[in-house]
Amino acid sequence: MVPEETCLLLVTTTHEAIYNRFAPHMKRWIVFLVSSVGLLPMFVQTAFVPSIPQIAKDLDLTHAVVSLTFSLSILANAVGLLVWAAYSSFYGRRSMYLWGMPFVCIGSCGVAVSTSLQSLLFWRFVQTFGCAGGMSLGHGVIGDIYKLGERGTVIGVFFGVTLLGYAVAPFLGGAATQYWSWRNLHYSIGAWGLLEMLLIYLSFPETSHPGTLGIDKVTRRRWIHITWLNPLSSLWLLRSPNLFAVMIAQALVLLTDYVLLVPMAYTIGARYGITNEAIIGACFLPNGLGNLAGSPIAGRLSDIVVRRWREKRKGVWFPEDRLRATWIGGLFMVPLSVGASGLITTYVGGPIGLSLNLLFLFMNGMGVDFVFSPIASYNVDVMHSRSAEATAASTAVRSLIISAATTLVIPSIERIGVAWTNIIAAILALIGQGIILLMIRYGDRMRARGCQSYY
Repeated sequence: MVPEETCLLLVTTTHEAIYNRFAPHMKRWIVFLVSSVGLLPMFVQTAFVPSIPQIAKDLDLTHAVVSLTFSLSILANAVGLLVWAAYSSFYGRRSMYLWGMPFVCIGSCGVAVSTSLQSLLFWRFVQTFGCAGGMSLGHGVIGDIYKLGERGTVIGVFFGVTLLGYAVAPFLGGAATQYWSWRNLHYSIGAWGLLEMLLIYLSFPETSHPGTLGIDKVTRRRWIHITWLNPLSSLWLLRSPNLFAVMIAQALVLLTDYVLLVPMAYTIGARYGITNEAIIGACFLPNGLGNLAGSPIAGRLSDIVVRRWREKRKGVWFPEDRLRATWIGGLFMVPLSVGASGLITTYVGGPIGLSLNLLFLFMNGMGVDFVFSPIASYNVDVMHSRSAEATAASTAVRSLIISAATTLVIPSIERIGVAWTNIIAAILALIGQGIILLMIRYGDRMRARGCQSYY
């Protein structure tokens, strides 16, 4: 058995020097670019939800059938994550950003001109596939340019900006559907993708560490060198019990977001008599604003926890130290907010009930980020050289779990009611936090069975 001490990190000056390749102002510009690209998949997914009733009317379909496109977009996101992350380790981050944006542009235009369910499903898949790499590649880029004691804060900022999509996309999607056109909304997303592609082409450098890309090791390279890679190989990283455990914990916590948001028109909308798509979209805002406020705080807190425990051990640290920052969100904010929202929706009517629901939506957004941000940084810490792939594998499997679970949300509400559905989600979130607590306690022993390189 490998001694536990060999799996600990002693930060060296030699290794930290590689993070000084870019000036501070250039790092900030890079984070701005990857955050704006990371905002796209969030926007593409959630802007669609308030427009489902109008799309169903225009295409003469039922709401349930159109809702299938939401589940399909989650599947496309999972596939795209694996593809872009796998190829980013071979060709680099910059190339994958440039390859993905044309899919977004073409797919968005395809959605806008769809006249049947088949064409809507196909182009929705293309659109979501193209922008799926935004989150995993963003994590990889931040891991490339920021060292251990800084990246938690930066990943928190990245999360905050990208999750802004959850705040503004439903509102803009609902407003566009109500006062403009859901088709024009998707034309606008295509134009956004084109702008991002131009900015990346003109001002985004390759951030991967020198000599680490697969293309760098090819001795006989053609002018256009295309290599087949197995995108599913990233999933093999989840054989690590540490990565698999925190992925399950993330899924159980994130599920509360979907339980609150996906059936919004049928829960809060129906309970409080809200039928206007723009107003229903505006009800998503508190959750997104909670994401925006919680991410930077959670990231900063996780960095503080890492530094304090490293000082306590005189320079030696355990990667699981970062997970100690999750307990506020996982034990209190997330389960309390989702459970309380279900009970209030069921038993409290009028403006008071609506106001309390909006408050708990904000709390849930903050609480989810208090769990998500430290785990995202943890994944980068433990799989630094393959951080984009680790993030993609975790997100892809988590997306498949969420995709399957969301299909049960509305049937569950119809069968046992909003209150019990939300209480079940709260219990699952507590189980997720329990897994994290076990990781903090026993994660070092799990890693001792197979030492990994942490940076």
